[in-house]
Amino acid sequence: MVDTEIEPPPRIEGKFTALVVCWLLGNGVLFSWNSMLTIIDYYEYLFPNYHPSRMLTLVYQPFAFGTIAILAYNEAKQNTRKRNLIGYWLFFLSVLAVLILDLATSGKGGLGPFIGVCVISGIFGIADAYTQGGMIGDLSYMLPEFMQSFLAGEAASGALTSGLRLMTKAIFNNSKDGLRKGAIMFFVMSTIFELLCVILYAFVFPKLPIVKYYRSKAASEGSKTVTADLAAGGIQTSPKGATGESTQFERKGKKQLLKENIDYALDMFMIYTLTLSIFPGFLSEDTGKHSLGTWYALVLIAMYNVWDLVGRYVPLIKIINMESRKLITTAVVLRFLLVPAFYFTAKYGTQGWMIFLTSFLGLSNGYLTVCVLTAAPKGYKGPEQNALGNILVFFILGGIFTGVLLDWLWLIGKGW
Repeated sequence: MVDTEIEPPPRIEGKFTALVVCWLLGNGVLFSWNSMLTIIDYYEYLFPNYHPSRMLTLVYQPFAFGTIAILAYNEAKQNTRKRNLIGYWLFFLSVLAVLILDLATSGKGGLGPFIGVCVISGIFGIADAYTQGGMIGDLSYMLPEFMQSFLAGEAASGALTSGLRLMTKAIFNNSKDGLRKGAIMFFVMSTIFELLCVILYAFVFPKLPIVKYYRSKAASEGSKTVTADLAAGGIQTSPKGATGESTQFERKGKKQLLKENIDYALDMFMIYTLTLSIFPGFLSEDTGKHSLGTWYALVLIAMYNVWDLVGRYVPLIKIINMESRKLITTAVVLRFLLVPAFYFTAKYGTQGWMIFLTSFLGLSNGYLTVCVLTAAPKGYKGPEQNALGNILVFFILGGIFTGVLLDWLWLIGKGW
């Protein structure tokens, strides 16, 4: 057990700073990947024959899913600090590699550069599994507001990159190599931001009093994953030598946790299966020609990202925060009606209706994600909450992978 006595810190002691850091770290999990998705018009120009909007996600997801499967299975033995730092370092090095690759090839297309981009996309997937599973597991035994802030940060990365992309397109639209200049600007910003996330997680987050309190509490309940983070915060833990303590720290196994939360797990799987079967591939390639021209796909992706962010703040309004398990599952299942809605709107509807549907897709994705991930850990001990967080991320990435595969079905009858 922890050597120091555990006393709840005052509410103001580090809570606001922790919320800000969680938001930034959530942003860092998807900022690089969203930058790649947001400049998809650049990759469509460089690699017109390779369907980059679909191929990059198709490459990304098996690496993310395979990695989270291994990490979730061994979560009790993981050093959370090392795991999260590996993830953020991988993001930093990978986005730097994208920048170097573009500069080295002078922005030329072809199979070689495309394979290089795909390899880096796979590394993004590995980094995602390390950080998303590690952070959600870590935050599961802290305040629900920390989880909400982290998830809002993930969505904010999409909204920020979309806003910046629209701005850079407007600035460079009529200049020579405008697409490339905007892409390079994106990856320079991403490189700097990912390095900031490494610094925040390594030196700021573990030293916040409220974070040390919740990690100490988890350690007192038998968690072994927080030892290195506690040490980074200046708290040493002693080994458990007494046999009497082992019974005190008994925790539910992963199978039992999954059995008790199978509805939440399937909810996360279905939410992201639907979302990724539409976003970004369908929105980038299959929405027809409209008056917005080359801006159309960018506007759709931006609307999805903005409303996904809004949806992740909606549960903060207690009266509309959905906590009933049955209601959540019902909402998740009804959301599949968006598939025929998108199909008929793309075929017969106007761009206004498509923008509306895309906004609702983002809003419902963000809202339901936060509802599930803040409700599921309640009532469990720290080590169990960490394990459950990893299990739910496994189902999120499984849903994303399935959705990416299903997204190719939109191409049936289109000659590819």
